[in-house]
Amino acid sequence: MPGIYQVWSTVLSRPKIVALQATIVTALVGGTTAFVTFDKTVTLAVDGDAREVRSFARTVGDVLEREDIKVDEHDSVSPDPGSSVNDGQTIVVRYGRLLTLTIDGKQRQVWVTAKSVDEALDQLGIRAEGATLSASRSTRIPLEGLALELRSPKRVTVLVDGDRRTFSTTSLTVREALGEAKVAFDRDDQVRPAIDSRLTDGTSIRVVRVKSGIVVETDEIPFKTSRKADSSMEKGQEKVLTEGSEGVRKTTFRVVYQDGKMTQRKLLNTRVTKKPVAEVVAYGTKAPAEPSREPTGAEGLNWAALAECESGGDPNAVNPAGPYYGLYQFSLSTWQAVGGSGLPTDASESQQTYRAQVLYNRSGAGQWPVCGSRLFS
Repeated sequence: MPGIYQVWSTVLSRPKIVALQATIVTALVGGTTAFVTFDKTVTLAVDGDAREVRSFARTVGDVLEREDIKVDEHDSVSPDPGSSVNDGQTIVVRYGRLLTLTIDGKQRQVWVTAKSVDEALDQLGIRAEGATLSASRSTRIPLEGLALELRSPKRVTVLVDGDRRTFSTTSLTVREALGEAKVAFDRDDQVRPAIDSRLTDGTSIRVVRVKSGIVVETDEIPFKTSRKADSSMEKGQEKVLTEGSEGVRKTTFRVVYQDGKMTQRKLLNTRVTKKPVAEVVAYGTKAPAEPSREPTGAEGLNWAALAECESGGDPNAVNPAGPYYGLYQFSLSTWQAVGGSGLPTDASESQQTYRAQVLYNRSGAGQWPVCGSRLFS
């Protein structure tokens, strides 16, 4: 009330002091319990390096964050970053590494958490027995990554020079396999498959030896013969006026051989190096001189009638059925038997008549079975 002073005491009563002390003790005990509950010791293994850390973190991700360990989608964290942390737990972190992997010439990029080449191959499930690697299996893969080439073994057969060779190789191409087999070839040789083709297991390589060259062949050109009538020579006589000689022709070819067998022959050119010389022969057209002869005794028979019946009176008549020749159709053997020479048609009419009379004296008119009776007409 106005004018009245009320005095407050700052001294607590003993029961209140006891109550306050109890509150403070409870708070201290609770805080200590919470401290003990959230303080954990975990083992942190990062890329194989392990260490113990104490942390109040609630999750694996919190532990990594407080330890300044940054991870991304290529890294491996076990347990999962969202998992709760337990005292005594081990957290494993493996960093991702970019592996540029080339297998038998085909390249791809893969992420691995392996620290060595051998571990990476195992992680990728690649069996590399007998393969050639660009780095040893124990090579460590740095964080920035590694380029690794792998060549797998292949069974290859080479057919060359009549031989057949089968062997295992890690070569990538036909060219490399032939080099490994020490098979030499030049640009003319045929290689199948193509020289830069990729090898696969079971590839068969054939090398065909190709040789080409120029071949020149020489042959003779036959000469021609011309005949020239000469009235100063008797029939049946001949004389060479100009000797004939063969010409020479050279023909050039390009030839190709495959494994020793000729497969191509191409004409390049033909050249006459010597022209043939024609032979000129003169032959007689003059009737031969009549030889002196004894009378036959048959001159009085009708020889003109017989000739008309046999050949129509033509001293040059030839019947191919025999053949038979001349006025009286002599066979060549009969003509020669009565002393004739050459062909009957080359002889004069009087010579043919004389030989017919000789034949008559030997064998009679029966030598001309159809026309012989005409002699007596």
